[in-house]
Amino acid sequence: MEILAYIIAVLIGVSLGLIGGGGSIITVPVLVYLMKVQPELATAYSLFVVGSCSLVGSVRSYRKGLVDFPVVFVFGSASMLSVFTTRHWLVPKIPDHLFTIAGYEVNKGSFLMLLFACLMLASSYSMIKNGRQKLSVVPPSDKPRKMGPLFFQGIAVGVVTGLLGAGGGFLIIPALVLFGKLPMKEAVGSSLTIMAFSSLFGFFSTSGQYDINWAQLLSFTAIAVSGIFIGQYLSDRISGASLKKGFGWFVLAMGVYVLSKELFHW
Repeated sequence: MEILAYIIAVLIGVSLGLIGGGGSIITVPVLVYLMKVQPELATAYSLFVVGSCSLVGSVRSYRKGLVDFPVVFVFGSASMLSVFTTRHWLVPKIPDHLFTIAGYEVNKGSFLMLLFACLMLASSYSMIKNGRQKLSVVPPSDKPRKMGPLFFQGIAVGVVTGLLGAGGGFLIIPALVLFGKLPMKEAVGSSLTIMAFSSLFGFFSTSGQYDINWAQLLSFTAIAVSGIFIGQYLSDRISGASLKKGFGWFVLAMGVYVLSKELFHW
């Protein structure tokens, strides 16, 4: 099963290299179901994997001038603060046993995975919907940026990132386009930069709470990062919109699987 996990790790990197997101949403299920990592620890691992991959992707965007640092600072600072608060105070406060309904016990691990399944379903809908549209729309440049909504959106995304270990690119990019008035390519590059800083900050600020298998984590991350270079090489040869839609259907299937597994204990 670990071999399959490493193959999917390549696909995670390829998706980040091609469409600037999407792949990170399947990191936690891969770690939990294929590599047998406990759900809470998997969310911490995912922060490192997502952050590392996003950092590599953001370097290329920076070199192309596709990172808007004022927007990154406002959104990223809010996200980092929220990730830190969530990882330090919210996640540890979730009890190991929450409740039992009709003989079905909802513990901390299953609760996180059920939330993650819902996030995957929302993410897949976003990717499938946007995959039908052209992603090159540039918002009017004469309208002022709305930094207040950007800041509060950053807080909300930080809670999701801190709780579930997902980068939240499908939430970040629309906010950067709508409130930050960024063209799509700059929104993608800025989103990668935000995910890199917030995810890595979230991981390193709380890594002392976990017993981390560094060999396992670094090998998985290295393979995912290698996939980014493959994705970036293919980015000029493959339609990102059509790929995003196809990957959205894959994430939808994974979300249904996670939901079914947690509810029916397959």
